Amino acid sequence: MAASMVRTSRYVLRHHACILSRRRCFHRTLQSELHSSSTLLSGLLISLNKRGVLKECFPESAAQDQLPHLLQAGSQTVYCGFDPTADSLHVGNLLALIALLHFRDAGHHVLAVVGGATAQIGDPSGKSTERERLSADTVEANTRSIRDSLQRIFTNHELCFHNSSKKLGTVTVLNNLSWYKDRGVVEFLSEAGRHFRMGTMLSRHSVQSRLRSPDGMSLTEFAYQVFQAYDFYHLNQIYGCKIQLGGTDQLGNLMSGHEFIHKVSGEEVYGLTIPLVTSSVGDKLGKTAGNAVWLNRDKTSPFELYQFFLRLPDSSVERYLKLFTFLPLAEVERLMEQQREDPGKRLAHKRLAAEVTKLVHGKEGLGSAKRCTNALYHSSVQALEEMSDEELQELFREAPFHELLLEPGTTVIDACRKVNAIPAGQKGYQMVLDGAVWINHTRMDKPEQVLIPKLHILSNGLTLIRVGKKNFYIIKWLGL
Repeated sequence: MAASMVRTSRYVLRHHACILSRRRCFHRTLQSELHSSSTLLSGLLISLNKRGVLKECFPESAAQDQLPHLLQAGSQTVYCGFDPTADSLHVGNLLALIALLHFRDAGHHVLAVVGGATAQIGDPSGKSTERERLSADTVEANTRSIRDSLQRIFTNHELCFHNSSKKLGTVTVLNNLSWYKDRGVVEFLSEAGRHFRMGTMLSRHSVQSRLRSPDGMSLTEFAYQVFQAYDFYHLNQIYGCKIQLGGTDQLGNLMSGHEFIHKVSGEEVYGLTIPLVTSSVGDKLGKTAGNAVWLNRDKTSPFELYQFFLRLPDSSVERYLKLFTFLPLAEVERLMEQQREDPGKRLAHKRLAAEVTKLVHGKEGLGSAKRCTNALYHSSVQALEEMSDEELQELFREAPFHELLLEPGTTVIDACRKVNAIPAGQKGYQMVLDGAVWINHTRMDKPEQVLIPKLHILSNGLTLIRVGKKNFYIIKWLGL
């Protein structure tokens, strides 16, 4: 028994080392082919490679003639999966979506698959412990929310970024629960399970790292690669899909799908990986790391998304312009040259923030982000007047929001006391006298000053009180 286990372990290690060697060799081949093949110089793959969107490809032969010729032969179908383990996608998922959009813009058909089934299993890739099990109701609610987000972003791309002279490919959003919900476990294992080999499955990096961890790995997580492989097979059979996109941490799952399809049908399919989006200190951006920047407005407002990209380190902005926008590379270079000539204007940062916010939230969302920016950082009274109640509460997310009836003769000190912006008694009165209170970006030093329309009360019924540097209070006056 012990000898058998040793032989199995040696086999897994050899198999794992072989795969790593093939990956390194392939990546060098991919770079060489993309930069030397005249066939590819004007193609989609070289464009994605130059932008940094394309990382690796599987199998190795795809780096040579097969995949480029396939893409040039006519419209192909490409898919990427998104597991609904939260009720919103985040910036870490956005690059995969942008890769799909590049394919769609080139006339290829794209499938965005929401993992209503696989989210209940849990992808072990990049995880040190098993994901907490989600209820079916939670997954269903998350699936609906993510489906809406995907459709919104596809629509924004078509409206704001698509060149109408080019024919867009189709887009379809699917839920993989639809092809699992009526399958019995015995039937599924009998049909799909016989095509998987334990040695290959054990060699996957996601499996190896978890097997070495103190908690080990459950059978549920171990089977995840089977389900993702079957997803690819199902989409290949039903939609003719031959290309799967995924993050670099998904390469093992992409390989499983290729091997499964090749064994069952003999058809050649391909996996393309995109780089993981990391923070300035190298941490993966996402919900597990606790640093997610969400794509749903109720979790991260357009203003907050805009500010995230506006505040990127200077060293990251060129790379992010290539990754997260559809700007031609020549225009990216012009922007960077302008930024180098006058860094204080931050033109590249502003363009990046605007392009991403427009893609995620549309032109209206970008307008909201700019109004909020002007109101908060540029003390623009006009921007305050133009803001909706929703924008106010998004901008001042931690600020108390009060709806009050405006009584005749209401003074500055009255307004401050009504919302508990200052201490009671003489101390609060003195704070106003000392100029510690600002109303609508104007310093106040007369506590008994009656509130004046258009100065203290804006045309939208708003009074914004600030005490000190960061303590905001919002009043929406009723009865005007």
